[in-house]
Amino acid sequence: MFDLLKRVLNLQVRVFLILAAAMCATGANAATAGKSATIPVKVVVVTMFEHGEVSGDEAGEYQLWIERQKLDKKFAFPLGAYDLHMNDAGVLAICTGGGVTNATASIMALGTDPRFDLSKAYWVIAGIGGGDPLDVSLGTGVWAKHVVDGDLLYEIDGREIPKEWEYGLIPLGAKEPNQEATGWTVDTIVYHLNPTLVDWAYQLTKNFPLADTPAMKKFRAQYNGFPNALRPPFVTIGDTIGSSTYWHGELLNNWANDWMHLHAGKDSNFMTTNMEDNGSLTALHRLAKAKLVDTQRVLVLRTVSNFSFPPPGKTAAWSTTAPYPDQGLPAIEAAYGLGNHVVQELLSGWDKYEHTTPSVK
Repeated sequence: MFDLLKRVLNLQVRVFLILAAAMCATGANAATAGKSATIPVKVVVVTMFEHGEVSGDEAGEYQLWIERQKLDKKFAFPLGAYDLHMNDAGVLAICTGGGVTNATASIMALGTDPRFDLSKAYWVIAGIGGGDPLDVSLGTGVWAKHVVDGDLLYEIDGREIPKEWEYGLIPLGAKEPNQEATGWTVDTIVYHLNPTLVDWAYQLTKNFPLADTPAMKKFRAQYNGFPNALRPPFVTIGDTIGSSTYWHGELLNNWANDWMHLHAGKDSNFMTTNMEDNGSLTALHRLAKAKLVDTQRVLVLRTVSNFSFPPPGKTAAWSTTAPYPDQGLPAIEAAYGLGNHVVQELLSGWDKYEHTTPSVK
């Protein structure tokens, strides 16, 4: 009886080992198959908004990329605001939807999507934004070295601001405006982009022709006394503040300049406003912790569709909702043109750029 039980047990052990080996082999084959099926991406183009459909009607940021780069492969993306689009050259485009929360959620969803290998991808975030008339003109393209969050702060209603304060926005962990935090705060207020890559993108695009229209000339002519605002569109390096609040006005513009210096250092220069980039960068840095993306391969481009405070003689209330010259289309075109110039260089030099990020020669 004992010998029979021993033989049965031995048989069960052998069967278990055989089944386990088979399961391991099946799992390994599935993993290999899954890995081989993963689509390698060379460049991710990040846009933020679209008008209506993604092709065939009034163009937003997304449509120009889909139509002009023949991003004919559509991937259902239920976790995002729009489906994803890609071409055979390795360019994958996403439209996050407007606002910090939409951008964060969309980039996290893409970064964890098992269909794509994003480990070597460059990220070109390209969209329109407001511009500081102290530094830029309408249609100007600004490559950022610093992305700063403009939402993470204390705020006091304007009717209750102490008389000695210029504005009622206080850093987390501070006691008054424009003061370094001495108490609790968070570590996602500022992101520093790869300066070598930013310099390369700027040098590559600094002479790129940008549209200048009669409507743009007429609008910027109101900014008498602001020489940079009076210039035709140009390309420069400057920094951007993202916030879900569409803030506006000269006093808040002063806050933005102070806020940028406080968090990104005195060598920074606030030039553009946006409503998504701090969310996108937060998601990308989380994904980088899991080795899914490389944050040294991220570029942020904002092109100026409107100014962040009114011209002399106009009120902030008027300026906040004033129509953009040409409905902002020259800035949308600039975001595509400058962004695509960089994308095409990355693609043409992929044998090199796959392994080494570009730099100025």
